[in-house]
Amino acid sequence: MNKIMIKATFIVLLISGISWACGCTQAPKKHQLETPKDDPVNIVLEKLNKTTSSLKSYQSQIEYKFIQPVFPSETLQKGVFYYVRSNGKSALNINFNTHKMDDEKEQKYVERFIILDGERLPLANRELKGIWLAILDYQIKEVKYYQLAEPNDPNKSTDVFDLASKKLPMLGFSKIEDLKKQFEVQLVEQKKGESKDFIQVHLKVKPNSIYKDDYISIDFWIDKKLNLPAKIIAVKSEPKPPYSEIVEIKFLKPKVNKRIDKKVFELKIPKGFGEPEISPLQRKK
Repeated sequence: MNKIMIKATFIVLLISGISWACGCTQAPKKHQLETPKDDPVNIVLEKLNKTTSSLKSYQSQIEYKFIQPVFPSETLQKGVFYYVRSNGKSALNINFNTHKMDDEKEQKYVERFIILDGERLPLANRELKGIWLAILDYQIKEVKYYQLAEPNDPNKSTDVFDLASKKLPMLGFSKIEDLKKQFEVQLVEQKKGESKDFIQVHLKVKPNSIYKDDYISIDFWIDKKLNLPAKIIAVKSEPKPPYSEIVEIKFLKPKVNKRIDKKVFELKIPKGFGEPEISPLQRKK
């Protein structure tokens, strides 16, 4: 898998948990009564669930860092992240604007990742169904469409973010009992000199976890004021330690439940771009 798809997959699976949360974090009363209230981990996670269930929009600066220890290198991209949910529908858009490799000077490097209904994708003489990820690379003037979910079955909730959460969990977005089946979950005491504005939660993958082939561990730093993730670091299982690849995402200067212009989520292919490369879901036989 090339670097752009590694990044696209991670970002989409990671951030998509936000939308999934809005439909799935509200546990039945029976479940809530069964959850031990005196467990510090449960207290933190339940508080996060409450925040994400009321999330309508989110905007922030975003930093994406990819660390590769085998041939030591760090790639840092900066941009803006937008998310909105209304009337049961959601959309997200990430615009990366700059790129920096190791100690080199930061350069302009524009990429766009947007998730939306296929009917809104610009495509001549063809209509796409379901939920799709569009990736626009402005350097090589290339656009790709990846189908993430089939059209919804009226008898079943098939939100793409629900599907994505099975590949990458999100604290406050995934159900507590599901997290504890797959991970050893613990709070991490912040070291002296570290900011007290955040709560760090460490997820260590269990040997029989469905995530064991993807990650070794995932750490979340929760903003105490907003009660939402501010930083995430995931240690991948391949290559094996001590050469595991590391992905770090930071959400900076967030704006929660503030109006976002609808034009942010419009997709128009710029002049000079080639025809979109289309990758539908592979159906099981």
